[in-house]
Amino acid sequence: MRQRLNSLRASIEAANDRVYQDIRAQIRRGDQPESLLRWARLALKGESARKDAGNGYGFLDELISGVLSFEEPVDAPAEMEPELVAYQPTPARHIFDLIEAVDLTADDVLIDIGAGLGHVSLLVSICTPARSIGIEREAAYVDQARRCAERLNLGRVEFVQQDARAADLSAGTVFYLYTPFTGSVLRGVLDRLRQRAIRGPIRVCGYGPCTPVLAHESWLEATTATTTRHVALFRSRIGA
Repeated sequence: MRQRLNSLRASIEAANDRVYQDIRAQIRRGDQPESLLRWARLALKGESARKDAGNGYGFLDELISGVLSFEEPVDAPAEMEPELVAYQPTPARHIFDLIEAVDLTADDVLIDIGAGLGHVSLLVSICTPARSIGIEREAAYVDQARRCAERLNLGRVEFVQQDARAADLSAGTVFYLYTPFTGSVLRGVLDRLRQRAIRGPIRVCGYGPCTPVLAHESWLEATTATTTRHVALFRSRIGA
């Protein structure tokens, strides 16, 4: 029985690997990864049937993990500072939900603040014509994200290893935060986003506990429900 189970497991893993390789080949050629998008649509359709999908992970996350194929970071993450939140990737179905809701164009630049391994920035680059920038203070994560982008031949994504409080946000038209920090750090970054909004309209996407904070910003206007269990979208008010 164990031998049969091991054989079945090996067959499933081989089949999965063929799917991953096919999707990676499409991405490297610059094609739209239709099979990936088809699985994403199925995941979003399944979520719409469940009113409270939450922030758990599922088959789409396993698919994305296989396609992006991150290596183990060489260096361990640095010790966390106060008000910084431990890295956790955005569930893949929420990333695709964001991509669909925001309708990114070639004129957009999405900046993921606290990008981690870069799932959001990478998928935006793969699935939309927009540019994307991932800002992440942890050097080991930035190194892995850059390696992944290079392996997939992605030219519209870059990763910056820097504290978000000091990073250049001027190019962004859309900003994403999966609660990478709290308290005064979050306050400082939101103040910088407000200054960016004075120069021209921006959109801000929040997920998790940062969403209620975004909802109370007078310079932002919610364009979706402001639940913490799904990505919430905001746009800057004129004259912010």
